[in-house]
Amino acid sequence: MDQNLENRIRERAYEIWTADGRMDGQADYHWLAAEREILAMVAPLATPKKRAPTPKKKPARSKTAKPNLALVS
Repeated sequence: MDQNLENRIRERAYEIWTADGRMDGQADYHWLAAEREILAMVAPLATPKKRAPTPKKKPARSKTAKPNLALVS
């Protein structure tokens, strides 16, 4: 895990622990809650943007001459 990301999670887990009254025995809960919050904020930034679909190309016209049926008897 990126050290900066881990530090952000650690700080948020501490904030959650403090807000919950600093009760012991809940470290895993606080860490996972913080991890979920931080990763939810980071994930949209890491997701590549969707590209617009490319328009379908029309088939190329044939370069051979078509017979003029009006002249053929």
